[in-house]
Amino acid sequence: MSDTIVSPMPGWQDAWIAAWQFAAEVHNTQRVPGTELPYLKHLGMVAMEVLSAHAEEPLADLALAVQCAILHDSIEDQEVSHADLQQRFGKAVADGVAALSKVPHMPKAAAMADSLARIRQQPQAVWCVKLADRISNLQAPPAYWSAEKIDTYRGEAQLILDELGAAHAALAQRLRAKIAAYPPVVAA
Repeated sequence: MSDTIVSPMPGWQDAWIAAWQFAAEVHNTQRVPGTELPYLKHLGMVAMEVLSAHAEEPLADLALAVQCAILHDSIEDQEVSHADLQQRFGKAVADGVAALSKVPHMPKAAAMADSLARIRQQPQAVWCVKLADRISNLQAPPAYWSAEKIDTYRGEAQLILDELGAAHAALAQRLRAKIAAYPPVVAA
């Protein structure tokens, strides 16, 4: 096996840096919930999960996956418009980010089902972003979460794995392991 590292196609780095700069601007005041850390930490973790997965098992469209990973919460959390994303980053990125965004004012379970259905209509690179997002989110739950909230969150992670795991074996295995390690609900 060769140790040769294959560089991404020219221009990918510029597209990724443009997405990172935009995300830094729109998420400027947002913090990781329950911390004082900038929200960029989460966006970077999702992008790193995608890049690590690609190193293990190449994604068909790494450029799309990384841009969507960086921008995945810009519509849902910062009310950036699909049109703005399309103008800046192209239709495929805007459509991917829109699919990754839950519809506001929809009941939580319905919003998750709706988002997963829209994600399944996207290229598998977008599916990989959702898997990476949930991997990133399965850190220790905030102390103020109830046992019911923790159990619900674990159940959502399993649903994401069931619906999207076929997109990438390495990401699916990583999510499966994160679910297994997620704090169990302690019976009262």
